[in-house]
Amino acid sequence: MATYREALRAKQALVKRWKKMPGVVGIGVGYVNGRNRKDGACVVMYTLDAGATATGRCPTCVAVKSHRAKGHATVPVRIVASGRCSCHPVTRPGAASGRFRRRIRPVVAGYSVGYPGISGTAGLIVAQAARRAQRYLLSNNHVLNHNNSSSYTETIQPGGADGGRSGRSRIGRLYRFVRLRKNADNYMDVALSIPTSNRLLAPRYATVGAVRGHVQGYALGARLKKVGRTTGRVSGVVESIHTDIDVDYGSLGGLGTIRFRNQTVIRGNGPISLPGDSGSVWLTSGNYAAAVNFAGSADGRLSIAFPVHWALQVFGLRVARTNGRLGRIVRAGRRNHAGYTRPLSAAELRRIELKSAADARSAIPATRRKTKERKPSKLRSRKKD
Repeated sequence: MATYREALRAKQALVKRWKKMPGVVGIGVGYVNGRNRKDGACVVMYTLDAGATATGRCPTCVAVKSHRAKGHATVPVRIVASGRCSCHPVTRPGAASGRFRRRIRPVVAGYSVGYPGISGTAGLIVAQAARRAQRYLLSNNHVLNHNNSSSYTETIQPGGADGGRSGRSRIGRLYRFVRLRKNADNYMDVALSIPTSNRLLAPRYATVGAVRGHVQGYALGARLKKVGRTTGRVSGVVESIHTDIDVDYGSLGGLGTIRFRNQTVIRGNGPISLPGDSGSVWLTSGNYAAAVNFAGSADGRLSIAFPVHWALQVFGLRVARTNGRLGRIVRAGRRNHAGYTRPLSAAELRRIELKSAADARSAIPATRRKTKERKPSKLRSRKKD
């Protein structure tokens, strides 16, 4: 029976051979029986289909050095036909009849949000330790940023596919984001929006209420729950962790299919990640934020997510609570335990490209900007005096 550490070593060995395995879209660490640790850990390989083309070159087991005794351990390989995994924004306007697609003020996590033409989900309301009064909305890059660039992007609620309109539905603008990269490893699809007024964001989560904080890590097999714009309130089980996976972004930002490292795959009994659920945040049973959903399988039964702790590490943020308080950070599992997700290392943090977005004034063309900025110059000089 293979241990978590042995399964992780086997996964790392297979990643080097990934290019020689046509039809394989992801490789991670999971359970042999797919449900619990009774039969030990294994490598999970996600494939486009269950046919011979996708599985013919996949090994049935991998031999690695044992960490419990001398010699080698045999790690089984379990093949899961996931199909192609894609990011999930809603781009076609439709009836905003769903509970979480409507306009809501103040905005809470779980409801439709986006920019003109796009709808996703508001993930969390967060704040900085040094500036607790300033709140931010956390969601996916592809939900809050229309082209993966630093150009000005308006944030509207509800999102553009749910009747939200530029101006009248505006709640803020793109503030900071992690740039997605086409020919390099990615770790997260995440962005922040800064509101036009703090009163527009309430530190609550739909159907749940207060989020108590976030966990630094969560275990393989953990049971999680979330609220998304499309699927509503759903639950799922962590099927694999440490998963390297290809995600299709189509023409969005010219990205095509890009690779993510050490992701989490969560499985539901029904659809848990459909178009519009991008940005929704998975919670533990104790209402601590755990992971951020950003993509899913074609049937919606698999959610592709990354630990929310990574995003809060990068931005230097915490979960916002009422009265200027901040959520707790909860440690989970032993340090470097292969059966848990882990914080990003210093080397991984250096690889992440963190960008600041332009504000509304910098989006004005230079010729217009000169005209618009002449008049208030006297007001600024008076203010100095």
